[in-house]
Amino acid sequence: MNEKIKERDVYVAIADPTRRSLLRLLADAEELPLYELTGQFQMGRTAVSKHLAILKEADLVADRKVGRETRYRLNAAPLQEVKDWVSFYETFWKERVALLQNLLLEE
Repeated sequence: MNEKIKERDVYVAIADPTRRSLLRLLADAEELPLYELTGQFQMGRTAVSKHLAILKEADLVADRKVGRETRYRLNAAPLQEVKDWVSFYETFWKERVALLQNLLLEE
C-alpha cells in the first residue's frame, strides 16, 4: 500500500483559532495571496506561513505559485470528517433532551 499518510489530521489543523480564521477567509474567496492573508492578522508573514503549512499538511489548503507569489485556496472536503463527528453528538444530545422532556412531562 503506497498511500500517502497526512502529517497532521484535520482536528489538529482546526484546533487553532488563527487557522480557523484563515479557513474562513479562504472560504469567502476563490484564492488569496499570502500578503492579503497576512494583512488580516497581527502577526508576521512567517507566522501566517507556518499556519498555512499546517493547514496544507491536513489537506485543507492548496497552494500554487503565480510568479513570485504564492496563492492559497480552501479544500473543504476534509472538513466532512468533522461534520460527521459533530453530527453524531448532535443527534446524541437531541435524543437525551427528548428523553428528559418526556420524563419531566410524566411527573
